[in-house]
Amino acid sequence: MNLFLSVKSFLLVFCCLLTVGVFAQRDFSKVEITPVQLTDNIYMLKGSGGNIGVCIGEKGVLMIDSQFAPLSDKIKAAIKKLSNQPIHYLVNTHWHGDHTGGNENINSDEVLLVAHDNVYERMNKKNLMKAFTQPVPAAAVKALPEITFNDELTLRFGGETVMVFHVDNAHTDGDAMIYFANSNVLHMGDTYFNGRYPYIDLSSGGSVDGLLNAVNTAIMLVDENTKIIPGHGELSNKKELLKYREVVLTVRDRVRNAIRDGKSLKEIQAAKLNADYDDAWGGGFINGEKIVDIMYTSITTEMGMEKEGEEK
Repeated sequence: MNLFLSVKSFLLVFCCLLTVGVFAQRDFSKVEITPVQLTDNIYMLKGSGGNIGVCIGEKGVLMIDSQFAPLSDKIKAAIKKLSNQPIHYLVNTHWHGDHTGGNENINSDEVLLVAHDNVYERMNKKNLMKAFTQPVPAAAVKALPEITFNDELTLRFGGETVMVFHVDNAHTDGDAMIYFANSNVLHMGDTYFNGRYPYIDLSSGGSVDGLLNAVNTAIMLVDENTKIIPGHGELSNKKELLKYREVVLTVRDRVRNAIRDGKSLKEIQAAKLNADYDDAWGGGFINGEKIVDIMYTSITTEMGMEKEGEEK
């Protein structure tokens, strides 16, 4: 881990991880779960970790992501205020613990856990998040997805056509977006950090180009009236998503051009190529130095693969 991270950044980094040590460092008793109503039957729940989506049906509730395990009782209580119906589906946007940590507590005989095939594979074994040198243990069996899909899945729920679809090698290799076609609401998971630099988990199959492709997919799907739930940050819209793409694309191009000019990672970081964005976009746990580190690694890896392919 970068020893020069501030204490604040240190804690924010570990908000993304699912370990006993992290729980010991955080006081979840002070976290409040706040609902944001998007339509008559769809809500976003803010708390600690990834934003939760909730769709209320006549006979049950569909939930997207589950944040951290210590928050499960608060999350269930918040949903109970919206509906007395039981939770029927819990869909995970990817495997990280701030989105799946509550799976085990939410799961019951009435609940089906849904995620991409790669989410199951990653949760079912020990992982290492190399960006922060952080080992993550395998999840409990009860926390694992029970229904998995490869490319896409459609759920007919609560009068909604719910389109669940995979975007390749973006934030991770198991990212899913969830689109409520009738209500024009899109949950993007961690392919979208609203107003912040993205975290691209290269050790989980993520890549900068894959992230941009995922964002482009979302942009083609939405319109000016779409309500967009980001993985982190406030409720969003197409205009803000377009700005996010502009920032990620510009930073990617600057880093890639510097690499082509023969610059090392330290030289690129020292040049502060993205100083015009860092204050506004580097306030999360991915600061200006870290986003350059991640993009440098992603880009040079892809360049190496291209060269290796050419040699063959």
